[in-house]
Amino acid sequence: MRGPRLAVSVGEPAGIGPDIVIKAARELSCFDIVLLADPRVLRERAELLERDFPAGSYESRDRAPGLSIASLPLAHPCRAGRADARNAPAVLAAIERGVKGCLSGEFDALVTGPVNKAVMRKAGLDFMGHTEYLARLSGAPMPVMLLAGETGPGRTPLRVALATTHIPLSAVPGAVTRERLGAVLDVLVRGLKRDFGIGRPRVAVLGLNPHAGEDGELGAEDRDVVARAIAEFGDPGVTGPWPADTAFTRGNLAGQDAVLAMYHDQGLPVIKHAGFGQAVNVTLGLPFVRTSVDHGTAFDLAGTGKADEGSLVQAVAAAARMVRRRSGHPEQ
Repeated sequence: MRGPRLAVSVGEPAGIGPDIVIKAARELSCFDIVLLADPRVLRERAELLERDFPAGSYESRDRAPGLSIASLPLAHPCRAGRADARNAPAVLAAIERGVKGCLSGEFDALVTGPVNKAVMRKAGLDFMGHTEYLARLSGAPMPVMLLAGETGPGRTPLRVALATTHIPLSAVPGAVTRERLGAVLDVLVRGLKRDFGIGRPRVAVLGLNPHAGEDGELGAEDRDVVARAIAEFGDPGVTGPWPADTAFTRGNLAGQDAVLAMYHDQGLPVIKHAGFGQAVNVTLGLPFVRTSVDHGTAFDLAGTGKADEGSLVQAVAAAARMVRRRSGHPEQ
């Protein structure tokens, strides 16, 4: 039985996506990896970094499992650290190629490299983020963004999911509804069971307001929306609303499998502080496994050799584990 075939979109070609793929080549070669990228960009970046990059063509008839490249040429030449919006459509084409392959069964999972939303917008493309775009391409009604990592000397698992993703802070209160929270919790609990092998997930739901609203004194949303959504969900493992300023203390986290934050910057700074560069971004609720790095394009580091490939290695390994778990062979 062959191992999982993982598609990896390299991301913004002028950023550190090519760098981390090249630096992680030895670790990636242990998997069946298909890179979705322009081979010329990878060759040129490898030369700049003075590193070997043994990757063959995915289209080759004698291709063996390992590291290969599905050629998706850029429209214009690329220089490390200098983004060119004219190449943005090719970045989206790589993502779309990965999704199409996952939906058809050609690939078992998609691992995405970092993209730059500002470059996408400059190119006039409708792209709010990977999470939303992947949901649109695959028809998933409720994608849930989750970052998974480890923290502390005992390497305690830390998983943070988001009720809302890439929206302005001013739009968050209106987006946090009982219906949305119920749908997010359903996807999150099922994902923790299926993709992380947790039989009875314990989820701490954060409050929207300081001190979880203090029974309406600091805002009624936690009492009237968050608490009611938790009660209606009816899972004893799902508790809250927890005050966000104390939920991440060691004692409170010890009893939880995941934390559900109400908005992007309520939960993600904590996990990135605990293990930036080693965490994995997971999209739950899609019809295929998708993981990603936990960082951006870092144009200032592109081509310098200083970019840390750790998150990419973790994302690939996590995707392989999830595919095996879904197939019923978690220890393969």
